[in-house]
Amino acid sequence: MRYINKIVCALACVACVACTSQKRSQIERPAFSSDSAYAYVEKQMSFGPRVPNGQGHTDCALYLIQQLRSFGAEVELQKGMMTDYSGRPQQVMNIIGHLRPDSKGKTILLCAHYDTRPWCDEEEEYDRRFLNVPGANDGASGVAVLLEVARQIALADSVANATASPVDIIFFDCEDMGTPSFFTGAERENTWCLGSQLWASLLTPSIAHQYQYGILLDMVGAPDAMFMREAYSVYYADNYLEQVWRSASDLGYGKFFSNQQGFPITDDHYYINTLTGIPCIDIIHHNTVSGAGFPAWWHTRNDDITNISRTTLQAVGEVVMATIAK
Repeated sequence: MRYINKIVCALACVACVACTSQKRSQIERPAFSSDSAYAYVEKQMSFGPRVPNGQGHTDCALYLIQQLRSFGAEVELQKGMMTDYSGRPQQVMNIIGHLRPDSKGKTILLCAHYDTRPWCDEEEEYDRRFLNVPGANDGASGVAVLLEVARQIALADSVANATASPVDIIFFDCEDMGTPSFFTGAERENTWCLGSQLWASLLTPSIAHQYQYGILLDMVGAPDAMFMREAYSVYYADNYLEQVWRSASDLGYGKFFSNQQGFPITDDHYYINTLTGIPCIDIIHHNTVSGAGFPAWWHTRNDDITNISRTTLQAVGEVVMATIAK
């Protein structure tokens, strides 16, 4: 009897796995085009490094404004000055696209940074540390996914089951202006994420209350991307992190969205959470295996288009689309 029971249990397990696979295959996958998202990465890269105050940065900003407007967004430019790591004033320009501003319900915030780091301060050769980071993954990938999300929202506006919630897409500036590793002066606090700090400082409590939650995308295009449950996201926005990770599981993207607890990362979502009270999570490529927790090409000249995978862009895009539709 014990042997027969084992056979019955084994058959039951096989049937259960089959049912689970069938259930996943029957899930209606959100509309998202990885080819389109990849093309958005390529377009950003065509401007060269998007270092604040540079021509590439200006050209890219104009392009992003045009794209958002073409998707029907009401575009707001937010300009201001913030203090950089050396104590100098730094011009900041955030690009805010309001999609479905007249819809009922609380607004969903989707964000990424569009600037690139002025220094390759993780390069081994000292002279190369003063070159600009190309920023294919660290910057362009998150922006590309959100441009495609905006395009899909515009296409889906006439579909009955499309999300009716207002959506704000923000491309933050000066995220990557934090203190370079080669700087020998006194280190200032809060030198990263200047754009999100500016946005948060200008946000009134009444406007902040209109947001339901936020999702930040940072470095979301690598072929071997792993998105851990980043610590600040867990602390400030655990319920919404669970929604995102559940969407990933339902869509079969557990390979990318790990259930492992990650380290706290100072990123735009940290200032959104702490300065505005809007619960915001960070989907960011990070693992606890390497020393820095980031890819070997992070903040180097190797952050180029060869590190972008359509498969990863598709996974992240579908997960975001599925989450905001709930």
